[in-house]
Amino acid sequence: MKTQQPIASDDEHRVLKFRPRTMAHPPGPRELDQQPSADLSRFERAPEEPGEFRHRMLANVAALAFTVALTAIGIWLAISIADLRKTQDCVLMGRRDCAQISTPRSISLFGS
Repeated sequence: MKTQQPIASDDEHRVLKFRPRTMAHPPGPRELDQQPSADLSRFERAPEEPGEFRHRMLANVAALAFTVALTAIGIWLAISIADLRKTQDCVLMGRRDCAQISTPRSISLFGS
């Protein structure tokens, strides 16, 4: 079987010269102001109010509770699936004592 060799061409090693742009801005409509604003007050935030801080902390606690609940459900689901798989493997091997039967500790038939 023949191996194919890459075809080398002169275009592969050509250096392209990029000319610098002559205009500072491309032509077109201007949507932004031309003058930069030295006043940055429009970007400042007001000091947080106690109500806003409390609301944010409650939202954080709710998010943490949701995450913990979701993690607990995931762990429970993984354990349940593992138990079901173990029981299914036992049944598929042909064994008869696979299911765990829970019985009360004290069974009295005669009321003693």
